[in-house]
Formats: sequence, structure tokens, C-alpha cells
Amino acid sequence: MESLRDSGVVVTGAGGGIGAALARRFAAEGARVVVNDLDPGRARAVAEEIGGIAVPGDAATIVAHAQEALGGAVDTFCANAGIGTEGGPEAPEAQWNAAWDLNVMAHVRAARELLPGWLERGRGRFVSTVSAAGLLTMVGSAPYSVTKHAALAFAEWLSVTYRHRGVDVHAICPEGVRTDMLEATGTAGDVVLRPGAIAPEAVADALFAALADGRFLVLPHATTQGHYTARATSTDDWLGGMNHLQQKVERRTGAAAPDTTCNAPAAPAAAREGKQA
Repeated sequence: MESLRDSGVVVTGAGGGIGAALARRFAAEGARVVVNDLDPGRARAVAEEIGGIAVPGDAATIVAHAQEALGGAVDTFCANAGIGTEGGPEAPEAQWNAAWDLNVMAHVRAARELLPGWLERGRGRFVSTVSAAGLLTMVGSAPYSVTKHAALAFAEWLSVTYRHRGVDVHAICPEGVRTDMLEATGTAGDVVLRPGAIAPEAVADALFAALADGRFLVLPHATTQGHYTARATSTDDWLGGMNHLQQKVERRTGAAAPDTTCNAPAAPAAAREGKQA
């Protein structure tokens, strides 16, 4: 892996959790780091800690402000900010739209602005915090699962299309991570994610190992590859196993899966910070 010293790095959703861990690690490697978060106070706190630059605001509109703050080019962009919400088809349109906007379209908008410069220079790096939900699924959350699959698909497309022109793409796909988002996942998170949850710093370590190896998939949990393989090669068995987890969640909560014929109340959404579960 080439030296990151003095390179320009942007991390969205970096006020805590995975984003803060990534920002700290890039700064430790000598990079100039823009710390983005929707919460200005959290962004400034992490930036002050690492000697970075706080650029608070919506992750979907950060590129131009980050370039200005860095006084030039963005070499690495970490599309880490994300949102999670419970529910299925009955979840309100506003929650589906918010998930699409931050988990997918924020990545598209960033790439749209960054690619011309990267292709002209013949180098650039796009890091997408996808979550294992993008490789597998997440019990209890259709908006999160669907949009994380889309985020992975977009990262794959970027890699297929531009790797021969110097653009490196990496997709971080952790399972449970000890962040605020994990706390917001309720019973489903307790059943599926919490038993194997790792620290955000372990996710940053996994990314840097992947950077050194030139690997697209970043899998901080040793179990993910096996689940992903089972999903592809024994799909019905895998679906059956996931359904057993769904039933376990329902037994814990004493409620069946949502009835999509009713107008269910809005489920609470996690904060718009990249604290992936």
C-alpha cells in the first residue's frame, strides 16, 4: 500500500463509531482528514482529537466543501454515513426515502463529483461502508437491507468500470459493531448482531489490511465469508436459517412479522451518522 502521508481523506459520518475509528486510523498514517458528521459538535470533537478538519453537514453534499477545506484534491473518500430503520414494506415512504438518499444516493453523488478528477490523475480511492446486510440481509429491517444491497452493487460497479483507470474501491461489510446504531436495532440486533459484535477499531484494522492486499471486500468478521458463500451456493438452506432467526426475534418480542395491510406507525430511525451495525 502506498503511503498515505499528506494525502487528502474524507470520512462521512465520522462523529463516532466506525467513522471516527476510520478518521483516527487515517490520521495516524499521516493523512489530512476531513471529519464530516451531521452533528457539528461531534465532527469538531473528533477533528480536534486527530488534528483534522471538521466539515459538518449532510454527507450527500460534502465533496466540494471537503475539497476546499483540503486546499485541493480528495485522494480517498470514505462513504461511511448511513441510516438504519426498522420495518418492512409498511415502513413509511419518508423512511424508505431517507435510507435511499443516505445509504445509496450520497455515494452516487460523491462519485459523480470525484471521478472526473480521479480519472484525470489516474488515481483515487472510494471506500463504502456497506455492512454485512449488503451481502446477506438484516432481520427486521427491509429499508436497511435493500439499500445496503444497492450500496454494494454501486461499489462493485465502480470497481468493474474504473479499476483499470486507477480507481480503487473497497466495500466494508461488518456484522455487529459496538456503535449507537447497534443500540438502535432492538431485539433483532440482540439476536443477530450483538453476540459477535466487535469494536469500531477492529473495522478500521480490517480496512487497512484490505488496502495493503488490494482487496475489494473488507470482512471484519471471520464468519461473514461462510454466510455469503452459503447464501450463493445453498440459497434455500440459507433462507431457512435466516427465517429461523426471524422466528426467534418474534418469540422474543411476542409479536409476529408486521402486517403490511395495516398502516403501521413509523419505526424510530437511527441517527444519520455512519455507525453501521
